[in-house]
Amino acid sequence: MQGQYDKAFQAELRDLMRWRRDVRRFHTDPVEAAVLDRCLSAFSLAPSVGLSEPWRVISVESAAARAAAVANYEAANAEALAGYSSDKAKLYAGLKLSGMQEAPVHLAVFSDDATAKGAGLGAQSMPETRAYSVVGAITLFWLAARAEGLGIGWVSILDPVLLARDLDVPSDWRLIGYLCVGWPEEEAQTPELERAGWEQRSPALFLERR
Repeated sequence: MQGQYDKAFQAELRDLMRWRRDVRRFHTDPVEAAVLDRCLSAFSLAPSVGLSEPWRVISVESAAARAAAVANYEAANAEALAGYSSDKAKLYAGLKLSGMQEAPVHLAVFSDDATAKGAGLGAQSMPETRAYSVVGAITLFWLAARAEGLGIGWVSILDPVLLARDLDVPSDWRLIGYLCVGWPEEEAQTPELERAGWEQRSPALFLERR
């Protein structure tokens, strides 16, 4: 195991994390397969409960599958908008919350909750740790993509059951993230939601001691 990294690497790593953004605005230019494959290889480096590696990644490519995903988002987005009122509803309506129309790559990432790999180690008492493992893997993928200059947008305004049915995945697969991947139109350290006035990032972690 390599020892502590030097200060220059530590600064670059922090810079990479700082520049990781949830991207909604993409150029439509294609992403080379070799570039995407390098990013996806981060999944193989991710930790997982019991070494179960429960992530299952589907590349959503057909016109029919993409149209179903977009329709899913639009219906869920309309329902979410109806849940707000007054100024918050107006602000929500003006947010761009999906890059599905422009992003050249769509990935649906699932957790295989019935995987036999890992023999249930660590997941018998807390089965949700399989999903946490998938989230951790997505984070590594996200950082790898950012290092290549790619942006990722995580679309969470979806009906996960309907999407799983439209993609015809096994019943034990649970949707964790629908990811839009592509070349971002702009780069900004400040999250778009913060710039739009939706919410502010907390200045620091509040650590409780017990």
